[in-house]
Amino acid sequence: MALLNDEIVKNVTEMLADLTDAVRLVVFTTKNGCEYCKEIVQLVQEVAALSPKLTAEVYDFDTMPDKAAAYNITMAPAIVIAGKRDYGLRYYGIPSGHEFSTLLYGIRRASEGKPDLDMPTLNYLNGLTQPVNIQVFVTPTCPYCPRAAILAYDMAVASDKVVANVVESMEFPELANHFEVMGVPLTVINQNSRVEGAAPPHMIVDAIKTALA
Repeated sequence: MALLNDEIVKNVTEMLADLTDAVRLVVFTTKNGCEYCKEIVQLVQEVAALSPKLTAEVYDFDTMPDKAAAYNITMAPAIVIAGKRDYGLRYYGIPSGHEFSTLLYGIRRASEGKPDLDMPTLNYLNGLTQPVNIQVFVTPTCPYCPRAAILAYDMAVASDKVVANVVESMEFPELANHFEVMGVPLTVINQNSRVEGAAPPHMIVDAIKTALA
């Protein structure tokens, strides 16, 4: 049974109709307690079928460590959204509910290779000399989470120093507990700087500055 109904298929097809560059959706699954791996693979394959610019690849995280390492994937399930180059867009868990829009936006940004950010933010990101790891903890039922996730993706597209990892917190409870995620969205930068809520770009820039200080 298809996960996407006819109306969603129509809307997604229209949204993906003008993709610029090809995008690969690389899925890593695991047999180690992965409740939604089957659905994640099916969802990605159904989305990929809606555009000739999209392809889906599926790998086993446990039996193909070299492939996972090549994409710097350290846990599964995970989705790599890679365009003409790998911009560092990652989604950990199943992008369902409100987070389906995060997946679609990530596809568009990876295809276009151009972020939607204001000039001060772009100028700061272009001047980065140190690596920045942005983790955004989300849940499918959170209507504000895509804003935080999409901002992280934009920043990763803007700078090759930035990697954006969107994490479905209920699927990775140990990681969520480690960072004391009490509400979502929560953005954690380099594991030591935190921003709660769907913050504007300048607040994330300030958090990056704090993390790199």
